[in-house]
Amino acid sequence: MIPAENAFLSCLLLKLIARKRKSHIMDLVFEEGTALSVGLNELPKTAYMSEYSERITHSDNIRFMHQWFKQLRRIGVLNGESINLDFQSLPYFGEEDVVEKHYVSMRSRKQKAILVFFAQDVKSRIFCYSNADLRKGEESDEIFRFIEFWNKQTGQNPSHLVFDSKLTTYKNLSKLNQMGITFITLRRRTSKLLQEVANTPYSAWRKIELHNVARKFRTSKVIDRKIQLSDYKGKIRQVLVKDLGHDLPTILLTNDNRISCADLISRYALRMLIENSISTGIKFFHNDALSSSVAIRIDFDVLLTLVAQATYHILAQKLRGYEQSNAEVIFRKFIDTPAKIIIGNNEIEVRLNKRANNPILLQSGLINTPFKLPWLQNKNVVITLK
Repeated sequence: MIPAENAFLSCLLLKLIARKRKSHIMDLVFEEGTALSVGLNELPKTAYMSEYSERITHSDNIRFMHQWFKQLRRIGVLNGESINLDFQSLPYFGEEDVVEKHYVSMRSRKQKAILVFFAQDVKSRIFCYSNADLRKGEESDEIFRFIEFWNKQTGQNPSHLVFDSKLTTYKNLSKLNQMGITFITLRRRTSKLLQEVANTPYSAWRKIELHNVARKFRTSKVIDRKIQLSDYKGKIRQVLVKDLGHDLPTILLTNDNRISCADLISRYALRMLIENSISTGIKFFHNDALSSSVAIRIDFDVLLTLVAQATYHILAQKLRGYEQSNAEVIFRKFIDTPAKIIIGNNEIEVRLNKRANNPILLQSGLINTPFKLPWLQNKNVVITLK
């Protein structure tokens, strides 16, 4: 039997080394270093890694996320001042009927897909929550499951959320307002609303300038007013924005009455961070390479992406000049390198070959500094250079 810790690390290893298909794990069976890194003499077989769901449930994944979240907060990498939220549809190409159809933006059509909810800390860009165990009709209320998760961790609701127009309903926006949670979102552009904007006189628009942004369109025109929405109790602030480089105007909704229009536009623009991070997750961690139709297995796979993404971020903070680099860059320049491993009675030495970026590793303090790994019998591990 493979112990749970080693089995988990085996799955995580494939994420960390950007192995696209779990079926390709057989390419590594004669690579002694990969098995050693997770405390085994050989890696688990393909079926174990791709199809077996074991006894994992969504509740288990949530409990793990709670513990992982605590560790991230303990080392101070989660700021929590503002959170980006988004959905992503991961295409599924199998023949299972239980997989529902969702709109897949990368293909501009509806097809069989797994719907995943992501939450991202805007300052660190680390994913702090995910859920791939969603069915149709549950999407709009997932925001409250995230709020419940955050509340259990911090003892309070998240203070600031940013998301697009399709994430939830106006009725739920009203609930967020009553809970005292500040939010920024988009309003859907209906034909009636666009006609109303087109008929607005030129004198009603106010010119503003966006600060601290490196973009071509820095001067925009806005109309800032309070409106009434269906299913929303009270009035909500609506900001119409044009001259942002788009053909159609941008329509922002928020319950924050103190933020300036320029800061409001700049903050919503940062929501692109979560879309970029999700794209990186697909490109490097291969979230879209679904190997199973079992939703709970995919939920666990996305959870592994959260751990891998945060691990690379924490490593990047130690590498001077690479603090904002994504996982793909860190892997190529620092991880994907040959090494000689020397196993002693009390110590394991990992001796890296000569590379141009080794001085950055030396400066990071990771070289010649012993550390212990519980799954390697708590032996000292030290990384050295030739």
